[in-house]
Formats: sequence, C-alpha cells, structure tokens
Amino acid sequence: MATSQRVLQLPGWLDSGPAHWQSRWEALHGDQRVQQADWIWPRRGDWMAQLDETILADPRPAVLVAHSLGCHLVAAWAAHSQHTARVQGALLVAPPDLGRPDMPPNVARWHPAVLQPLPFPATLLHSDDDPFCSADAARTLAAAWGAPAHSVGAAGHVNGDSGLGDWPAGRAWLRQLGR
Repeated sequence: MATSQRVLQLPGWLDSGPAHWQSRWEALHGDQRVQQADWIWPRRGDWMAQLDETILADPRPAVLVAHSLGCHLVAAWAAHSQHTARVQGALLVAPPDLGRPDMPPNVARWHPAVLQPLPFPATLLHSDDDPFCSADAARTLAAAWGAPAHSVGAAGHVNGDSGLGDWPAGRAWLRQLGR
C-alpha cells in the first residue's frame, strides 16, 4: 500500500486475537485497528459511528480490511455515511450469513444485512468450509455489494484458528485492491 494511504482493520464480533492475521498485520505493517466500545454485544449504529470518527480523524484516504461482522459494518456504514469518498477500497474477508438460524443473539440486531452496492472498489474473500457462511451465501453477499468473490480454499472462518499466520496471500489481495 502507498504510504499516503492508511489501512484500517475492522475485526468482527469478539475482536481479533493475537493469532489472527488482522492482529499480525497491525504489528507487521502498521495497520490501524478501529476499536469498538463493545465487542461482545455489538450495536451496528455504534460501530458505524466509530468507523465514521476514525475515518474523519485523519485526512489521508483509507483502505478498509474487514473480517466477519466487520464486512457487514462496511456495508452498513457505506449505505449511510457522508464520508465514503475517503475510502479507496475494501477487502472483505469471511462475512457471516446473518440470516442463519444459529446466529448468536449478540449479533441478531445486525439482521437483515445491508445489501447495497458499495461506492468504492471491494474484493470479497471467502472460505469453502466457513462454518458461519456457505460459499454460495458469500457469493450472494459479494454480488449485492458489487464485489468480486474469490475462494481462499478450505480455511474455516479465515481467522486465528485457520493457521494462516501472517497470511501473505491475503496481503497480496490487499495490494492488488490498492492498485
């Protein structure tokens, strides 16, 4: 990524732990995590307001890197914010299917998902064996958001439990998005 951009990490429900590629990217590349007040009982409006504040706190353009519920944050924020022009692109990784009957009650208020095209370039990466979203559902979300969908193979929820380490392949997708 160019130094004139900043990379904002948007973790999902329960945040991203130290073994998660998002945390590792922060340490390796200096990315900035958008901190939320409540990772356990996330409120969509609160998360959207925090993203807006973070975007406005720095005049440099941003690239968003979202995991899991963070992908739905990007979609909801983009549908309502007046500051989407400050975002140059978004990498959306492993969005959950919010319509699943087994979704935890903690994220129930995020349903229904916002399904509008994003006003900036985006790429969606999904796993073929994500326990929270089928590949078909991920492709449906990608189509609604106007983002090409790409499989990363069998990688579970593409999180710390997936054993991806620094996940250089994911960073390559981010660099490609930034071009």
